[in-house]
Amino acid sequence: MVSFLHKERLDTVVEALLACGASSVLDLGCGPGELLLLLAEHQQFRRLVGIDTCLDVLQEARTQLTHHQHLPDGQRLALYQGSFTECISDLQGFDAVALIETIEHIPPGRLSLLERAVFSGYAPQTVIITTPNSEYNPLHGMAPGQFRHPDHQFEWDRQKLRRWAQGVAGRSGYQVSFSDIGEVDMRLGGSSQMAFFWRAD
Repeated sequence: MVSFLHKERLDTVVEALLACGASSVLDLGCGPGELLLLLAEHQQFRRLVGIDTCLDVLQEARTQLTHHQHLPDGQRLALYQGSFTECISDLQGFDAVALIETIEHIPPGRLSLLERAVFSGYAPQTVIITTPNSEYNPLHGMAPGQFRHPDHQFEWDRQKLRRWAQGVAGRSGYQVSFSDIGEVDMRLGGSSQMAFFWRAD
């Protein structure tokens, strides 16, 4: 069952990808294929590829996509097992890369590898990243320092995301904007946060 917040997050990303005119999307950390399933409903997207490290969730994604008549045939739609921190040369040339609630699962010391793979290796026109906003955690009833998922390696506040994303954009020739996702608290922001990158050229 997809939570209301996650549905809003997915819908926000789909709208952004439609608006930027992307026709090919690489979903890094695709999980059970929720974003791919939504994108596959739009004819604008002519090539969709999901990558995840876990074979079990890739099988779940394959089952869900096939159930909704979106068979991963290796042409319009494909699934790969792989790391988010390594660029797969066969998958270069995508218009957009999406990392939806993905970066927080990566050890901070490996974020430079992710940056190199995405912004220099794949080098799409558009990159969309969403990640939890740790400032909002008290509104979820969480204790200080508690993470939303046991596999999270970190959770950033809005200022930390902005500093990191602006550094990435400056080093890679992109511009970046930010938005809140979910019900917004005037002081704490939204439960999730999105960085939208586009190539400066």
